[in-house]
Amino acid sequence: MGAQRLWAIVGATGTGKTALSLDLADGLIRCGRDAEIVNADAMQLYRGMDIGTAKLPVAERRGIPHHLFDEFDVTEDVAVAVYQERARAAIQDIFDRGAEAILVGGSGLYVSSVVFDFRFPPRDPALRARLEADLEGHGAAALIERIRELDPAAADRLDPRNGRRVVRALEVVLQGAETHGAALPDAPVLWHPDTVLVGVQSDRAALVERLDERVRGMWRDGIVAEVEALRILGLESGPTAPRAIGYAQALAQLAGRMTEDEAIAETQALTRRYARRQVSWFRRYPGIRWVDAGTPGARLIEDFSAPSA
Repeated sequence: MGAQRLWAIVGATGTGKTALSLDLADGLIRCGRDAEIVNADAMQLYRGMDIGTAKLPVAERRGIPHHLFDEFDVTEDVAVAVYQERARAAIQDIFDRGAEAILVGGSGLYVSSVVFDFRFPPRDPALRARLEADLEGHGAAALIERIRELDPAAADRLDPRNGRRVVRALEVVLQGAETHGAALPDAPVLWHPDTVLVGVQSDRAALVERLDERVRGMWRDGIVAEVEALRILGLESGPTAPRAIGYAQALAQLAGRMTEDEAIAETQALTRRYARRQVSWFRRYPGIRWVDAGTPGARLIEDFSAPSA
């Protein structure tokens, strides 16, 4: 592992993480330390999912190298273990170039998989295929009962509406491994010893107003047209992308199951709920430094300018 620092800029959606990451990268470059940015937003991994994910256009990236954006088709399933491998490889490449890496995003499990010593149970494609057939034939509830016989705590955490997660949990317990339950380890250990965890926070009332307006802006900017184009590329057949907040509602609007007003209102409610979950997740990070939205990147550099131990 190189001597370069790993910065992780995290927090709820809409708090200004992207702006801070750019400002931080600019500040590091002005200090003579190259910097590159790595995405930790699960939905920004997908090509074509731009408006609904607030993906920063290439023209606005200030010439700073960005990694793990637009990596996958909307028909693909990006398991956290796959993301972890890709992200850590990208970060190591950045270190090898003598630059500092800035991981930025709000997908809690994806961030945790990179910054902490987060290990995933093995995968068995043949077993997975059999379990997916069982899911199709018998339903998620039957699979959860099989899990309950082996790991009651894991069964209690599962939502029968999320068949993919049920199948994965049963795959894990049948191999004799422990399920992590998509949770942060009790005593997380940093993957890279010189890691700075920065949480971006915002006044709750102001954030709610900003998120609601962001959703209205998504519809003004053409998310329905974006989704219509992605349908041609197979969006609805994807295991993950069509369930993304905003995209699922735009699909429902296109199918006539929702009016535009209903799609916007549901997206706003789900976005607010997601933001609360993000805050709860990142609050548990040991040693995280919380800063207000709009904090200059130069202040972070100054605060963490002391050499690492």
